[in-house]
Amino acid sequence: MAKKKEAAIQNVRIIGIFAHVDAGKTTTSEAILYYTGRIHRTGNIDDGNTQLDFLQQERERGITIMSAATACHWRGHRINIIDTPGHVDFTAEVVRSIRVIDGAIMVMCGVGAVEPQTEAVWLHANREHLPRIIFVNKLDRVGADFQTVIKDIHERLTPNAIPLELPIGKESDFQGVVDLLTQQALIWPSGEDNPEIQDVPASMQDEVSAAREKLLDTICETNDVLLEMRLEGKEPPLEDIKAALREATIAGGLIPVLCGASRNHIGVQMLLDAVIDYLPAPTDMPPILGHNPENEDEIVQREDSFDAPFCASAFKIVTDPHVGHLTWVRVFSGKLNAGDNVLNARANEIERVGRIYRMHANDREQVDSMAASDVVALVGMKSSTTGDTLCDPEHPIVLETFKFPAPVITVALAPVSTKDREKLHQAVMRLCDEDPTLISGVDTETSELTLSGMGELHLDVTVDRLRTEFGLDPQVSPPQVSYRETVRKAAEVVTTYKKQSGGHGHFAEVDVRIEPLEDGDGVEFVSEAPPSDLPRDFWRPVELGLRRALEQGVIAGFPVTGVKVTLTGGRYHEVDSAAMDFEIAGSMAARQVVRAASPSLLEPLMHIDVNAAEEYIGSIVADLGRRRGIVNAMRVRGNLRNVDGEVPLAEARGYATNLRSMTQGRGTFTLEFKRYSLVPDSIAEEVIKERQAAGKIPER
Repeated sequence: MAKKKEAAIQNVRIIGIFAHVDAGKTTTSEAILYYTGRIHRTGNIDDGNTQLDFLQQERERGITIMSAATACHWRGHRINIIDTPGHVDFTAEVVRSIRVIDGAIMVMCGVGAVEPQTEAVWLHANREHLPRIIFVNKLDRVGADFQTVIKDIHERLTPNAIPLELPIGKESDFQGVVDLLTQQALIWPSGEDNPEIQDVPASMQDEVSAAREKLLDTICETNDVLLEMRLEGKEPPLEDIKAALREATIAGGLIPVLCGASRNHIGVQMLLDAVIDYLPAPTDMPPILGHNPENEDEIVQREDSFDAPFCASAFKIVTDPHVGHLTWVRVFSGKLNAGDNVLNARANEIERVGRIYRMHANDREQVDSMAASDVVALVGMKSSTTGDTLCDPEHPIVLETFKFPAPVITVALAPVSTKDREKLHQAVMRLCDEDPTLISGVDTETSELTLSGMGELHLDVTVDRLRTEFGLDPQVSPPQVSYRETVRKAAEVVTTYKKQSGGHGHFAEVDVRIEPLEDGDGVEFVSEAPPSDLPRDFWRPVELGLRRALEQGVIAGFPVTGVKVTLTGGRYHEVDSAAMDFEIAGSMAARQVVRAASPSLLEPLMHIDVNAAEEYIGSIVADLGRRRGIVNAMRVRGNLRNVDGEVPLAEARGYATNLRSMTQGRGTFTLEFKRYSLVPDSIAEEVIKERQAAGKIPER
């Protein structure tokens, strides 16, 4: 079969598909692949045979866990698609995908409307100024209401969303859509792939006329020429209206809204048309910005062109059982052949591109080259990690790195036998390389291998992958909350490290001040020590000792965060002082100054979103109160009632079982990390005692 001729850059769309769990995102992706000829029969989530959910865990659980890439063609355009998870535990897949796409399809359920993951992705997309369109799916379900979804979008996401279509029929009678721009009704006969074009139903004439006038007014307000025509009572040509809508969508001023039912293929062709008509080509986007690795203040840019120097972003690392270490990249500029060398700007290492693959889920198609607008996977990038920039060695550039949320829950893993210990460590390292929100470590007190993640589901899936992909069956401890430590007031100490061991002695004295950061996390270190009192050569060892001690924790063995530490002075001895002495003194000072500054524990506070029938809401609210939770809002969501609140993660363990019991199995919920919050002193004392009893920290 002859290879399909590749599209020019202006005829390429690089898009992501995002949604809350169970909004029908994977079904929509399947329908898109079907209509574009990429597959010949749509898979079914219930049957576990969808194209883009290829992991065993995805097919067993019916959810997307890993982002998957593919490409298809529509109307002479190539569409690169990245399909992402909808569960909040797999936010890393969303964060890295948003950074390498040019536009997005936001799939929303016609019943659930705006749900928590929808809001979270929307905020990420806002930060990246990402053009997007909305597809309201599942309008054939009981309780679906298009106008309610639009109202929810306007209230909770953006007032700039404008419907391009209206549904024909409701719930089980939903059979098609009215295109407001062309004033045509498109009806899908049962079981048919393609619609019949008809006149607008008489019962909808007034509704369609009013919606179309509002749509035209909104579009024309974004373009002075069209607005003038509109004010003169003229209707602009359809091509000009579409061009203005495209321009406004790319600029972020308007968000087109379409509707349908992906399982029945209703509305999917119009969604594909909208991707081509309104979402940007790479050439419509501003040049990608980075900096010179030799000088962070020197801004460098790359245009999306074959002729510009090569630049690509590594956004995903996968260990493939057949080809090994695969690095997924989005190519922003230039072109490169297999066998050529690239510079990893972060590691400052030259690497040879062994092979280049175009991916269709877990299927690979080997190609000879890659160029601007490609999304491909590379073999041979041994030093690459998520967020690295690969570039022309003669024209180095570093793109902005990815920022991932911190893990909030931890388990300890133990091999079933000593001979499996090294194998388990290697397997965990490989999974952590793939997922930046998985963090492994070794407990300093017990020497246990620990694994931290975004939630219980995240860790369950990871442990399941250890079993299915690596043949390991580790013993897993109950999940432990990842607390943090901080201080509540400023304090200052003078710490002296002095030791005489025969011959040269050891001497270091440091003056250290600590204070809470108003806004922010981590540890900020500055030195105000006069060089005459403490030479600059000793500042760095002091910082290393401080940071190491703060990372290990002071009162409960959890990392200290949200503090500013200042080295205000010190003393040294001409003969007896060495860098290691000041590192030890810094470590001692960290522990002393934290204890003097009213230390406290911080706990992960989760945003909780619960959906249930009205009869169960009283029990749900009362239960949240018992868990130290608060209710922020209560809403109507279709036929259900929605409770929006906050609850400490420590109190949310086992919530799924409790909610099933309270709602006879009909309630659903999501938990998403929101922020760290101070732990009440009485509970903090209990946590510290438990840590001491478990041998994690010495008794005070």
